[in-house]
Amino acid sequence: MTNAVKSLLEILDIETLEKNLFRGRSPKVGWQRVFGGQVIGQALVAATRTVEDRFAHSLHGYFIRPGDPSVPIIYEVDRARDGKSFTTRRVVAIQHGQPIFTMSASFQIDEDGFDHQFDMPDVVQPEDLPSEAELKALLMEQMPEHIRKYWQRDRPIELRPVQLRNYQNPEKQAPEQYIWLRTTSNPSTDRALNQCILAYASDMTLIDTSLLPHGRSFLDRGLQLASLDHALWFHREFQLDDWLLYAQDSPSASGARGFNRGSIYDRSGRLVASVCQEGLIRQRD
Repeated sequence: MTNAVKSLLEILDIETLEKNLFRGRSPKVGWQRVFGGQVIGQALVAATRTVEDRFAHSLHGYFIRPGDPSVPIIYEVDRARDGKSFTTRRVVAIQHGQPIFTMSASFQIDEDGFDHQFDMPDVVQPEDLPSEAELKALLMEQMPEHIRKYWQRDRPIELRPVQLRNYQNPEKQAPEQYIWLRTTSNPSTDRALNQCILAYASDMTLIDTSLLPHGRSFLDRGLQLASLDHALWFHREFQLDDWLLYAQDSPSASGARGFNRGSIYDRSGRLVASVCQEGLIRQRD
């Protein structure tokens, strides 16, 4: 297991303070605010630790305030309902005495039923795309110093975009993108933990999709970008040590908000999860 994956697992292994009360920490990577995927992942860990013999099938969260990476995050779980087949939990993430994120999550026993899905898009396979090391060599000079320092660190999630972009001078293009992702080593075969890791990764690159038709990128200093809400549905079991395709599109942008969708497929073409997110894409002077 790589050190980056070990660090990710340590971040997700939040501390139990009391029944329904947990404490999470943030890595010291120089960001001014906490990565949204971290908060989603830790909140799902907190909810999962109050549930037995059931697995998450959906979560819906709202980002209320930016997270402060210099102090711990307290997660308070409300055991809203324990039914015969479904369990509901509400989680509030708190810093400085105020909520920064709220989430509802639903868990279900395994059941048989109807089964259908959309087909996986036909895209270039990850082995035929530049590795992350090769991408760094191609793109590092485009990145500002703080981004460059982050990219130079070992990272737990490897990303291989199907379409390469010039992030400093992006061209306008259709609001869709395809990105292969996987953990850099096999973290676990535990189903619940894999769900929490995918929740962490699902916040990566998604908001960028709404910038594509406008010829802008996350490096643009004239933009203020932030996740506003996040919804994730788990459809089927999956492993993270092999590639997953994150197919993303953005049907709409208006009112300084971009709406983005994602479908996550495994290598065999099974749709394992779906994502929706609205993000702030505000132009600044």
